[in-house]
Amino acid sequence: MIKIAVIGIAGESVFLSVDKFAKIGETAVATDYHAELGGKGFNQAVAAARCGARVSFLCAAHKEDVDKFKKIALSVGVKPFFVGKEECSPYAVIITDKSGDNSVTVYHGAELSAADVECFYDEIKSADILLINNEVPHAVNERAVEIAKKFGVKIILNPAPYRETKKDFLNKIDLFTPNEHETKGLEEYDNVIITQGKDGAFIKSLGELVPAVKIKKAIDTTGAGDTFSGVLAFYIASGKDLKEACEKASVAAAIKVGKRYILDAIPTIEQIENYNV
Repeated sequence: MIKIAVIGIAGESVFLSVDKFAKIGETAVATDYHAELGGKGFNQAVAAARCGARVSFLCAAHKEDVDKFKKIALSVGVKPFFVGKEECSPYAVIITDKSGDNSVTVYHGAELSAADVECFYDEIKSADILLINNEVPHAVNERAVEIAKKFGVKIILNPAPYRETKKDFLNKIDLFTPNEHETKGLEEYDNVIITQGKDGAFIKSLGELVPAVKIKKAIDTTGAGDTFSGVLAFYIASGKDLKEACEKASVAAAIKVGKRYILDAIPTIEQIENYNV
Protein backbone atom coordinates (compact mmCIF):
# COMPACT_ATOMS: atom_id res chain seq x y z
CA MET A 1 0.00 0.00 0.00
CA ILE A 2 1.24 3.48 -0.85
CA LYS A 3 2.45 5.41 2.19
CA ILE A 4 2.87 9.18 2.34
CA ALA A 5 4.27 11.20 5.23
CA VAL A 6 3.15 14.83 5.40
CA ILE A 7 4.38 17.68 7.60
CA GLY A 8 2.53 20.97 7.91
CA ILE A 9 0.10 22.92 10.04
CA ALA A 10 -3.47 22.26 11.15
CA GLY A 11 -5.88 24.51 12.94
CA GLU A 12 -9.31 26.00 12.72
CA SER A 13 -10.19 27.47 9.34
CA VAL A 14 -13.05 29.93 9.23
CA PHE A 15 -14.72 30.57 5.86
CA LEU A 16 -16.65 33.74 5.09
CA SER A 17 -18.50 34.33 1.81
CA VAL A 18 -18.87 37.84 0.42
CA ASP A 19 -20.23 39.28 -2.81
CA LYS A 20 -17.00 41.21 -3.33
CA PHE A 21 -13.82 41.81 -1.37
CA ALA A 22 -13.72 44.91 0.80
CA LYS A 23 -11.45 47.74 -0.24
CA ILE A 24 -9.23 49.47 2.31
CA GLY A 25 -11.51 51.28 4.75
CA GLU A 26 -14.61 49.34 3.70
CA THR A 27 -16.54 46.72 5.62
CA ALA A 28 -17.79 43.70 3.71
CA VAL A 29 -20.79 41.80 5.09
CA ALA A 30 -20.42 38.02 4.96
CA THR A 31 -23.33 36.05 3.57
CA ASP A 32 -22.16 32.68 4.88
CA TYR A 33 -19.99 31.20 7.67
CA HIS A 34 -18.31 27.81 8.00
CA ALA A 35 -15.54 26.40 10.22
CA GLU A 36 -13.47 23.22 9.87
CA LEU A 37 -10.00 21.85 10.60
CA GLY A 38 -7.61 22.95 7.87
CA GLY A 39 -4.12 24.05 6.94
CA LYS A 40 -1.98 23.46 3.88
CA GLY A 41 -0.35 20.27 5.17
CA PHE A 42 -3.57 18.87 6.62
CA ASN A 43 -5.45 19.45 3.37
CA GLN A 44 -2.68 17.73 1.41
CA ALA A 45 -2.76 14.79 3.81
CA VAL A 46 -6.52 14.41 3.41
CA ALA A 47 -6.24 14.58 -0.39
CA ALA A 48 -3.69 11.76 -0.44
CA ALA A 49 -5.74 9.71 2.02
CA ARG A 50 -8.90 10.05 -0.09
CA CYS A 51 -6.94 8.43 -2.91
CA GLY A 52 -6.34 5.39 -0.72
CA ALA A 53 -2.84 6.07 0.57
CA ARG A 54 -1.78 5.37 4.14
CA VAL A 55 -1.07 8.90 5.30
CA SER A 56 0.64 10.08 8.46
CA PHE A 57 0.67 13.76 9.38
CA LEU A 58 2.90 15.73 11.75
CA CYS A 59 2.00 19.15 13.11
CA ALA A 60 1.87 21.26 16.26
CA ALA A 61 -1.22 22.43 18.14
CA HIS A 62 -2.16 23.91 21.46
CA LYS A 63 -2.05 21.13 24.04
CA GLU A 64 -5.77 21.43 24.80
CA ASP A 65 -6.66 21.01 21.11
CA VAL A 66 -4.60 17.88 20.48
CA ASP A 67 -7.23 15.27 21.32
CA LYS A 68 -9.95 17.09 19.37
CA PHE A 69 -7.74 17.49 16.31
CA LYS A 70 -6.62 13.86 16.45
CA LYS A 71 -10.22 12.67 16.33
CA ILE A 72 -10.91 14.80 13.26
CA ALA A 73 -7.76 13.55 11.52
CA LEU A 74 -8.64 9.92 12.20
CA SER A 75 -12.18 10.50 10.92
CA VAL A 76 -10.77 11.50 7.50
CA GLY A 77 -8.29 8.63 7.30
CA VAL A 78 -5.14 10.42 8.44
CA LYS A 79 -2.82 9.00 11.10
CA PRO A 80 -2.15 11.97 13.41
CA PHE A 81 1.07 13.04 15.07
CA PHE A 82 0.02 16.22 16.88
CA VAL A 83 2.64 17.74 19.19
CA GLY A 84 1.10 19.70 22.08
CA LYS A 85 2.40 23.23 22.65
CA GLU A 86 1.65 26.16 24.97
CA GLU A 87 0.98 28.53 22.06
CA CYS A 88 -2.43 28.83 20.42
CA SER A 89 -3.20 26.47 17.54
CA PRO A 90 -2.94 27.83 14.00
CA TYR A 91 -5.94 29.78 12.75
CA ALA A 92 -6.98 30.88 9.28
CA VAL A 93 -9.63 33.17 7.86
CA ILE A 94 -10.62 32.49 4.25
CA ILE A 95 -12.78 35.02 2.46
CA THR A 96 -14.33 33.94 -0.84
CA ASP A 97 -16.14 36.22 -3.29
CA LYS A 98 -18.96 35.26 -5.64
CA SER A 99 -16.54 34.44 -8.47
CA GLY A 100 -14.84 31.79 -6.30
CA ASP A 101 -11.61 33.74 -5.75
CA ASN A 102 -10.27 33.87 -2.23
CA SER A 103 -8.17 35.84 0.22
CA VAL A 104 -6.47 33.90 3.00
CA THR A 105 -4.92 35.18 6.24
CA VAL A 106 -3.11 32.64 8.41
CA TYR A 107 -1.91 32.85 12.02
CA HIS A 108 0.70 30.12 12.39
CA GLY A 109 0.50 29.91 16.18
CA ALA A 110 2.02 26.75 17.66
CA GLU A 111 5.02 25.60 15.65
CA LEU A 112 7.03 22.41 15.39
CA SER A 113 10.71 22.31 16.27
CA ALA A 114 13.37 20.20 14.57
CA ALA A 115 13.41 17.98 17.68
CA ASP A 116 9.70 17.22 17.21
CA VAL A 117 10.47 15.48 13.92
CA GLU A 118 12.06 12.59 15.85
CA CYS A 119 8.62 11.26 16.83
CA PHE A 120 7.90 11.07 13.10
CA TYR A 121 11.18 9.33 12.22
CA ASP A 122 9.71 5.91 11.52
CA GLU A 123 6.87 7.40 9.48
CA ILE A 124 9.32 9.14 7.17
CA LYS A 125 11.62 6.12 7.05
CA SER A 126 8.83 3.82 5.83
CA ALA A 127 7.16 6.29 3.45
CA ASP A 128 7.16 6.23 -0.33
CA ILE A 129 6.99 10.03 -0.39
CA LEU A 130 7.65 12.82 2.10
CA LEU A 131 5.43 15.81 1.30
CA ILE A 132 6.46 19.11 2.92
CA ASN A 133 5.70 22.82 2.60
CA ASN A 134 6.91 26.14 3.96
CA GLU A 135 4.25 26.64 6.63
CA VAL A 136 6.60 25.05 9.17
CA PRO A 137 10.03 26.37 10.26
CA HIS A 138 12.85 25.63 7.83
CA ALA A 139 14.71 23.64 10.50
CA VAL A 140 11.78 21.20 10.62
CA ASN A 141 11.94 20.60 6.89
CA GLU A 142 15.73 20.25 7.05
CA ARG A 143 15.53 17.48 9.63
CA ALA A 144 12.71 15.70 7.79
CA VAL A 145 14.62 15.81 4.51
CA GLU A 146 17.75 14.51 6.22
CA ILE A 147 15.83 11.44 7.39
CA ALA A 148 14.15 10.95 4.01
CA LYS A 149 17.47 11.10 2.14
CA LYS A 150 18.97 8.55 4.51
CA PHE A 151 16.33 5.99 3.53
CA GLY A 152 15.84 6.87 -0.13
CA VAL A 153 12.39 8.41 0.33
CA LYS A 154 11.26 10.70 -2.50
CA ILE A 155 10.71 14.31 -1.36
CA ILE A 156 8.12 16.72 -2.75
CA LEU A 157 8.29 20.33 -1.59
CA ASN A 158 5.36 22.67 -2.08
CA PRO A 159 7.29 25.93 -1.48
CA ALA A 160 4.34 27.87 -0.15
CA PRO A 161 4.38 30.41 1.25
CA TYR A 162 7.55 31.56 -0.53
CA ARG A 163 10.71 32.04 1.52
CA GLU A 164 14.33 32.33 0.50
CA THR A 165 16.03 28.95 0.78
CA LYS A 166 19.66 27.91 0.33
CA LYS A 167 20.66 25.75 -2.62
CA ASP A 168 22.18 22.99 -0.51
CA PHE A 169 18.65 22.27 0.77
CA LEU A 170 16.92 22.73 -2.59
CA ASN A 171 19.37 20.30 -4.20
CA LYS A 172 17.96 17.52 -2.01
CA ILE A 173 14.38 17.92 -3.24
CA ASP A 174 13.06 15.49 -5.87
CA LEU A 175 10.13 17.62 -7.04
CA PHE A 176 8.95 21.19 -6.45
CA THR A 177 5.30 22.22 -6.83
CA PRO A 178 5.17 26.03 -6.61
CA ASN A 179 2.49 28.23 -8.04
CA GLU A 180 3.54 30.92 -10.50
CA HIS A 181 4.30 33.36 -7.64
CA GLU A 182 6.59 30.98 -5.76
CA THR A 183 9.22 30.10 -8.37
CA LYS A 184 11.93 32.54 -7.26
CA GLY A 185 15.13 30.62 -6.54
CA LEU A 186 14.02 27.63 -8.62
CA GLU A 187 15.05 29.02 -12.01
CA GLU A 188 17.93 26.56 -12.47
CA TYR A 189 15.89 23.47 -11.54
CA ASP A 190 14.00 21.34 -14.04
CA ASN A 191 12.24 19.14 -11.47
CA VAL A 192 9.46 21.70 -11.09
CA ILE A 193 5.71 21.61 -11.69
CA ILE A 194 4.25 25.12 -11.68
CA THR A 195 0.55 25.28 -10.91
CA GLN A 196 -1.16 28.10 -12.77
CA GLY A 197 -4.73 27.97 -11.59
CA LYS A 198 -7.27 27.98 -14.41
CA ASP A 199 -4.43 27.81 -16.97
CA GLY A 200 -3.22 24.40 -15.77
CA ALA A 201 0.14 23.05 -14.58
CA PHE A 202 3.46 23.47 -16.38
CA ILE A 203 5.89 20.53 -16.20
CA LYS A 204 9.24 22.22 -16.63
CA SER A 205 11.27 19.07 -17.36
CA LEU A 206 8.96 18.29 -20.29
CA GLY A 207 8.35 21.87 -21.34
CA GLU A 208 4.68 20.97 -21.41
CA LEU A 209 1.54 22.57 -20.02
CA VAL A 210 -1.13 20.22 -18.72
CA PRO A 211 -4.36 22.21 -19.21
CA ALA A 212 -6.67 22.72 -16.27
CA VAL A 213 -9.88 20.71 -16.38
CA LYS A 214 -12.75 22.93 -17.46
CA ILE A 215 -15.67 23.26 -15.07
CA LYS A 216 -19.04 24.99 -15.38
CA LYS A 217 -18.43 27.37 -12.49
CA ALA A 218 -15.74 27.91 -9.87
CA ILE A 219 -17.49 27.91 -6.51
CA ASP A 220 -14.47 28.07 -4.18
CA THR A 221 -10.80 27.88 -5.21
CA THR A 222 -9.58 27.55 -1.62
CA GLY A 223 -7.54 24.38 -1.15
CA ALA A 224 -7.33 23.57 -4.86
CA GLY A 225 -3.53 23.74 -4.78
CA ASP A 226 -3.39 21.56 -1.67
CA THR A 227 -5.68 19.02 -3.30
CA PHE A 228 -3.45 19.05 -6.39
CA SER A 229 -0.31 18.43 -4.28
CA GLY A 230 -1.75 15.57 -2.25
CA VAL A 231 -3.23 13.78 -5.26
CA LEU A 232 -0.07 14.36 -7.31
CA ALA A 233 2.00 12.75 -4.55
CA PHE A 234 -0.28 9.72 -4.51
CA TYR A 235 -0.14 9.12 -8.26
CA ILE A 236 3.63 9.61 -8.40
CA ALA A 237 4.01 7.10 -5.58
CA SER A 238 1.77 4.70 -7.51
CA GLY A 239 4.19 4.78 -10.44
CA LYS A 240 2.47 7.20 -12.82
CA ASP A 241 4.70 9.50 -14.88
CA LEU A 242 4.62 13.24 -14.22
CA LYS A 243 2.18 14.03 -17.01
CA GLU A 244 -0.39 11.45 -16.02
CA ALA A 245 0.00 12.32 -12.33
CA CYS A 246 -0.57 15.99 -13.22
CA GLU A 247 -3.65 15.12 -15.23
CA LYS A 248 -5.16 13.21 -12.31
CA ALA A 249 -4.25 15.99 -9.87
CA SER A 250 -5.85 18.54 -12.21
CA VAL A 251 -9.07 16.53 -12.22
CA ALA A 252 -9.02 16.45 -8.42
CA ALA A 253 -8.47 20.21 -8.21
CA ALA A 254 -11.35 20.83 -10.63
CA ILE A 255 -13.71 18.70 -8.56
CA LYS A 256 -12.67 20.58 -5.43
CA VAL A 257 -13.15 24.01 -7.04
CA GLY A 258 -16.71 23.07 -7.94
CA LYS A 259 -17.67 22.76 -4.27
CA ARG A 260 -17.58 24.99 -1.20
CA TYR A 261 -14.96 24.82 1.53
CA ILE A 262 -12.28 22.13 1.58
CA LEU A 263 -12.60 18.90 3.57
CA ASP A 264 -15.89 17.68 2.14
CA ALA A 265 -14.90 18.96 -1.32
CA ILE A 266 -11.68 16.95 -1.63
CA PRO A 267 -12.52 14.04 -3.97
CA THR A 268 -12.05 10.32 -3.53
CA ILE A 269 -10.06 8.25 -6.01
CA GLU A 270 -13.33 6.90 -7.43
CA GLN A 271 -14.53 10.43 -8.18
CA ILE A 272 -11.19 11.27 -9.82
CA GLU A 273 -11.06 8.12 -11.95
CA ASN A 274 -14.69 8.35 -13.03
CA TYR A 275 -14.75 12.07 -13.74
CA ASN A 276 -15.87 12.94 -17.25
CA VAL A 277 -13.54 15.63 -18.52
